[in-house]
Amino acid sequence: MVNSFIAHTSPGRSRVFALHKDPHDRLEAVTTLGGGDLHLTDDLVGALNNYLADRDDGALQAVLDGTPKAVQMATKRYLKEECPPEAGAFTGFGCPIEIVREAVYFSQADDELEDYLQGAYMIGLGIRMSNERGSDGDVDWVVQLRNDEVSVPASAEPRSWELPAGVELLETWTSKQPHPGKGPVRAALGVAASASAGGRWVRIHTLLHSDRDVDYEGSGTSEFVVDIFDAPIPQQDPED
Repeated sequence: MVNSFIAHTSPGRSRVFALHKDPHDRLEAVTTLGGGDLHLTDDLVGALNNYLADRDDGALQAVLDGTPKAVQMATKRYLKEECPPEAGAFTGFGCPIEIVREAVYFSQADDELEDYLQGAYMIGLGIRMSNERGSDGDVDWVVQLRNDEVSVPASAEPRSWELPAGVELLETWTSKQPHPGKGPVRAALGVAASASAGGRWVRIHTLLHSDRDVDYEGSGTSEFVVDIFDAPIPQQDPED
């Protein structure tokens, strides 16, 4: 995933790079502005970083129109091939969502896991969790913590984690549904554990579902989302 765009400027040129953090920092060259176009550097980098957050093709094109054709072609090619949209990658303010704990494994959907999720939820961390089957055949719950929850507009589908390709979604449960006598964490775990016991692949994630469609960032209701797929529980990657 591209986290941001940066530039290195020398007296004769500006080289624009994409910064990846997956999981180690690395740079990829995007395009180069020649000596006569150095004054365009800040506008181009700013437009590219805005594009990461809002995917506004028109706003980006307005800046690209002032650059040489070669720069336009190289930039568009890079964005098409290397920078597809990714749900849950940025806040509405354009800040990248950072992973603070890559993977923590729990052997059961029990009180220990509930306490862990409750603590993360209470301090506003984003949560992504799925069930995986280890080499011994046992099922683990794998939790990733992110530094923020992603906001989605009021009318949007309650989702900040893209659905996997080629897998049928059987059901989506959210914590806006009634869960008498249970908090959202326990209710989400109950739904997930029941589906997992039936051999289904399950994913859980959190989001901030806004009560507005415009200027929606930072307002609304924090929700748990449970996706149940018509697919068996996936095997753990042996390198994890």
